[in-house]
Amino acid sequence: MRRLDSGFAVIGDVQFLPGYSVLLTEDPAVQRLSGLPRSGRLAFLADMDRLGEAVERVCRRVGPGFRRVNLEILGNADGFLHAHVWPRYDWEPAELVQRPVWLYPRERWGEERYALGPRHDRLREAIGEELDRLAG
Repeated sequence: MRRLDSGFAVIGDVQFLPGYSVLLTEDPAVQRLSGLPRSGRLAFLADMDRLGEAVERVCRRVGPGFRRVNLEILGNADGFLHAHVWPRYDWEPAELVQRPVWLYPRERWGEERYALGPRHDRLREAIGEELDRLAG
């Protein structure tokens, strides 16, 4: 979507929670937040905050039942620094709405109907435009 100060804001490859986005570090050799100098850490966290706010603003406007945004830096599966930005919604299943996204059934992650595609172009563009507004 956009090049930010510390990396790249991209829309997630799955969209079972519409607006899911990821911040990727500009240096794929960096494995964790502590692998950056302090100034780099602060820049990454500021970009994570900016992406989170952009997703929140857009999903609040276009996503019925929008509740909040969850921000996560995990790194357990992919060995490079990245942050997940998960919008959360009231329409999520009751047994999952208050739990981590990672507890969603595995099929949600691979079903074609949730795969990123052209139908998400407007959402992607709106988040990118919001990132631009927040930069100024």
